[in-house]
Amino acid sequence: MTEHFRKLERMYHDAPINEHYEPELTVLEGETELVMPVKESFHHPLGAAHGSVVFKALDDAAFFAANSLVEDVFVLTTDFNLYFERPVSEGEIRAVGEVVNENPNQLVAEAVAYDDAGNELARGSGQFRRSGAELTPDIGYE
Repeated sequence: MTEHFRKLERMYHDAPINEHYEPELTVLEGETELVMPVKESFHHPLGAAHGSVVFKALDDAAFFAANSLVEDVFVLTTDFNLYFERPVSEGEIRAVGEVVNENPNQLVAEAVAYDDAGNELARGSGQFRRSGAELTPDIGYE
């Protein structure tokens, strides 16, 4: 399974959207850790990172925790609940994801985002289901 985790990491890091965000993802069995720098280009007018940046970190962490348990197809986020707790304007966001329920029709994963001082920034939980898209080299899974 370790090779599956490394392939997911490479697929994630090679996705064009991540050129701007520059996250680092580590995948384990049913768990992930994502670290993303907070750039000034992410700020809203009040000088903190826009909520979409925190959501991306949480969704990505939960998503790849779920996909770590599925070796043949890409999973899809079908629902995600998010709770913002405090803003962040510098340093890094560290999001930790974990699968909390797995059944044949869906996986449920939770993620928590922290700042450099270990303060909780936000948390979320999502439902994920298997898609029809196979994990193949043409989507970066190699």
